[in-house]
Amino acid sequence: MPLYQISKFLFVVFLGQISAIVATLSAQEPVAPNVLFIAIDDLNDWVGILEGHPQAITPNIDRLAERGVLFTNAHCQAPICQPSRTSLLTGTYPFSNGVYDVEQNMRDAPLVKDAVTIPQYFRKHGYHTLAAGKIHHRVNEEEGSWDEFGGRKGWDWMRSIVGPQGVSGLPDPSIFDFGPVPIETEDMNDMRTTDWAIQQLEKEFEEPFFLAVGLLTPHLPLFTPTEFYEQYPLEQVVLPETRPDDLEDLPPMGRKFTRYFDSTPMSHHNITRHGLWRKAVVSYLATATFVDHCVGELLNALDRSEHADDTLIVLWSDHGFHIGEKMHWEKRSLWEESTRVPLIISRPQSTVSASRSSRTVGLIDLYPTLIELCGLPSKDGLEGRSLVPLLDNPKLEWNYPALTTQMPGNHAVRTEDWRYIRYANGDEELYDHRIDKHEFNNLASDPQYRAVIERMAKHLPTHQVPSGPRLPRRKYTQAFDWTQP
Repeated sequence: MPLYQISKFLFVVFLGQISAIVATLSAQEPVAPNVLFIAIDDLNDWVGILEGHPQAITPNIDRLAERGVLFTNAHCQAPICQPSRTSLLTGTYPFSNGVYDVEQNMRDAPLVKDAVTIPQYFRKHGYHTLAAGKIHHRVNEEEGSWDEFGGRKGWDWMRSIVGPQGVSGLPDPSIFDFGPVPIETEDMNDMRTTDWAIQQLEKEFEEPFFLAVGLLTPHLPLFTPTEFYEQYPLEQVVLPETRPDDLEDLPPMGRKFTRYFDSTPMSHHNITRHGLWRKAVVSYLATATFVDHCVGELLNALDRSEHADDTLIVLWSDHGFHIGEKMHWEKRSLWEESTRVPLIISRPQSTVSASRSSRTVGLIDLYPTLIELCGLPSKDGLEGRSLVPLLDNPKLEWNYPALTTQMPGNHAVRTEDWRYIRYANGDEELYDHRIDKHEFNNLASDPQYRAVIERMAKHLPTHQVPSGPRLPRRKYTQAFDWTQP
């Protein structure tokens, strides 16, 4: 064989070997996916695909569920913003980290003073982290998490538009206000946050990115542009299913939980005596549809971008919200309306999509899940568990209940079939979700269910750390003893 042919042959062999090595390295070291982390404030299960309300219009959240796995039985670890977000971001339970209340700074609690949060962990391991809107509960807590932060804005700027009288019709409404406002959609806080995030998706990045988008709606006040409010005719709206005797089988502590807002405009008696229950329902539905619009804009931008095929999407809400169920409003309860949340995970190029998992999971499981999905080193001290097995097989056997804590000593244990509540004073509630999804019938006093209670009680926490320091009480939070009826 002539020398030039031998050289050509060796060159081809060499190229083949290099290609094989590159292919092997690529198979061994897959490119880490980007993360689009969508946090929604106070969104309950009034989402079309979750069927929490028959009239909810949320086509974009619904279509996100079609490209991933929807967890239909996902629950928060605390039914109020600060402790819920602290639990999710640190991967620890309230009874382990000492953040129980909305009026706390996360970093003031000794046990999480130096905790590495999800964005910090991703930043430490090579991700470019970006955020806008509400991810942590307080804006000062965002420091140290982001390479770029697009800012966040509260609702106070709208006071000059709505005036002190508000738009709901309630006297002295303060933050407890709801209804349409004369604001263009593009001027809403969440649309500005969304627009900033869209601008980031249009960029190129040298490292994988972790982009967090914190949408404030539907947090109070329930303000939306008129175009969303008008999608729900007032006289045609369906009120939540309730029973006038629903509180009669509650123990003293359960009844007390419903009285948290009795001294404020946001009490069931006050809203119903002013004939505003329907307006409140319409307002909440409208805010859900508005935030769904923001989600849709994000999805459209991602699909247009060069990042469409290598970005993991996670959508979650920090807790649920009562709109009169059990004569209760807002959150701060251990019932289904406060703890159940939307949770969707969509993996790029996954073969598992348009799937639902009815297995009980918690927001605390997101930290280990994201670490595994992105190929980051495992982290000690996380109290949740990775949901990757359920993403691969949504019907996999999964015998792990969700735990929710509302202030020290008050806990709910949720499995697929049951909800068990034990309050700080020992009062109990038990609901069979196979036949009682509205939790109308408390079975705790029926002797035939003692075995169920004993089985559920085994999942209650065996330790409880003291609460971290409290901040001064604000106007719309009440002095309230959560330990005794």
